[in-house]
Amino acid sequence: MAGKESSANPGPPAGEGPHPLVRLLQEFTLEANRYVDTAGGRKDMHRTDLNALAVIMRHTANGGTVTPGLLRKELNLSSPATTALIDRLDSSGHVVRERDSADRRQVHLRMTPKAFQDGSAIFAPLSRRMGGAMADFSPEELETVTRFMAAMIEATVAAREEASTAPNSPTPPK
Repeated sequence: MAGKESSANPGPPAGEGPHPLVRLLQEFTLEANRYVDTAGGRKDMHRTDLNALAVIMRHTANGGTVTPGLLRKELNLSSPATTALIDRLDSSGHVVRERDSADRRQVHLRMTPKAFQDGSAIFAPLSRRMGGAMADFSPEELETVTRFMAAMIEATVAAREEASTAPNSPTPPK
């Protein structure tokens, strides 16, 4: 029928909505999650398991230690879910619990060699493909993309923090 809008393709009117780069970032996030689900599943690891190992690896690489409380906070999990996650990683041989020498009540989490081995097996194909794709770009282009991605991560963190403290009403973008 002429004059009526089709409901087959709902969405914002032409010229409105997210920038095409934002849509590409959304698609990248979706595909990255699909990859992690598929590749992690081959090692019987859930996305949350891999996210936990990433948190532990990042903090350890920066000279920090990871406690169950820090893991709970960074992954936004309940205490029982955090305990179940750590139990799962411990029983699979990916993480060990160590008592702090100064305060025996404090537990630190440390990745095992098996975690590094399995992580390498899971992410090597992705790293190889991404490295191949990056080879088509100049160092200057990669520097620009690096700055862009760092800014997108900062914007996402700021939006998450805003969402965690804001009431449930929508707010217009700044």
